[in-house]
Amino acid sequence: MAGEKTFIGPKLRELRKTRGLTQAELAKALNVSASYVNLIERNQRSASLKFLITLSDKFGLNWRDLTNSDTGLALADLRQITRDPAFGKITPDIEELRSALEGAPNLVNGFVRIFNAYRTYGERLAEQNEAIATSSDSQLSIEQSVHDFFRSNNNYFQDIEDCAEALNSKLKCDREEIYGALKQHLSSDLGIAVKLARDESLGSSLRYFDRDRNELLLSDGLDHNNKAFQLAHMIALIEHQQLFNEQVPETVRGHERGAARYRVELANYFAAALMMPYGEFYQDALQFKYDVERLAARFSVSYEQVCHRLTTLQKPGQRGIPFFFLRIDRGGNVSKRLNATPIQLAQFGGACPRLDVHFCFRVPGRILTQTVEMPDHSRYFTVNRTIERPSFRYSTEDKRLAVSLGCPVEYAPELIYSMNVDPNSSRMITEVGVNCRLCPRHKCNQRAHDPFFSSLHLDEDRRGVTHFES
Repeated sequence: MAGEKTFIGPKLRELRKTRGLTQAELAKALNVSASYVNLIERNQRSASLKFLITLSDKFGLNWRDLTNSDTGLALADLRQITRDPAFGKITPDIEELRSALEGAPNLVNGFVRIFNAYRTYGERLAEQNEAIATSSDSQLSIEQSVHDFFRSNNNYFQDIEDCAEALNSKLKCDREEIYGALKQHLSSDLGIAVKLARDESLGSSLRYFDRDRNELLLSDGLDHNNKAFQLAHMIALIEHQQLFNEQVPETVRGHERGAARYRVELANYFAAALMMPYGEFYQDALQFKYDVERLAARFSVSYEQVCHRLTTLQKPGQRGIPFFFLRIDRGGNVSKRLNATPIQLAQFGGACPRLDVHFCFRVPGRILTQTVEMPDHSRYFTVNRTIERPSFRYSTEDKRLAVSLGCPVEYAPELIYSMNVDPNSSRMITEVGVNCRLCPRHKCNQRAHDPFFSSLHLDEDRRGVTHFES
């Protein structure tokens, strides 16, 4: 904290009001002047270390909780919102936004919620196509709810990290032995037998827990890494169900399918944290410059599992690069998304066709890098590649998906993938959007739909690059 000014105005004001104290009463309790408290609450004076420690002692607080405000992501979100066309042509500068966050955080949070509601409803209206018509509204809202839940927690859960670390310490095994150690844990600690089953007997399932027989059946088509991941996932659901239930928002707890989706994703988080312990994985990620394949080999996991884990490196004081993660199928449908960046990812339908992640299917297994610019002028450096799905027989060959791992372009120099490219070169930048319905760009030769929020110029005497505009 040496050399830094610590401003805690809004948090101090909120603390005082929740305790029902006036500024004079708080000042008396802390043995300072009321004017000093007033100046701190208005962020016109920084809080001294002595003041913070006294505050901690008097009210039983951890003073670091008052100073460790994670405003970076909030500031980026607010900056993105004010660049939306609906906001108007004059946008506030970064100092105005920072002042708003520091001086009126509750007002800003409400503004952000209103904007998110506006964007969500707009996207739903824009995506009233045949694919959505065949889906249930409740399922769509559940998937968005899960995504927003992880996003609001910055893709990081300390309680789950602690549970995974505790089990990792208990197992005391090398990574090559983790499957056997997890199998033994299930047997000796939980009384559950792990058995391999012929793929044909499980149908389309990779794992099945027979609760009546206390048997966990794994498909014999799974490789070693995926077998271990499935065991870790099941241990999480069995041993930490109460913790997961507490994480599920109250509005979802009465909806069993919705609550189950939350628990499944939290169990995936646990499994990744178990197989890639935070401290060690974080240090190796820095050392290897986020080389995904190198990390996958180091921790005996898959390429996709490493990408997933990289999005969770958001521990205060030990943060990695903020990443987003996108997984698509051959039809361009988004089947998985995680986000620790300000970028807006498509909620429904497909992703922008100008993203190189779509091109990966033509060059399977190759890494493709791309710098993209969103309509709000924010830029991201992306790493794209196909991934293989479990293949059990000849008829299941070539069931590939493609994944995109991206970060704000200013972090690109920290990635091994930017060694031979200049992410900021104008000729290397591709203009993209969320998807066609939400993209305001004109004269895009990949446009498949009219934009929802604006009208494109149409002249019947002129043919443009597409039939949507002249």
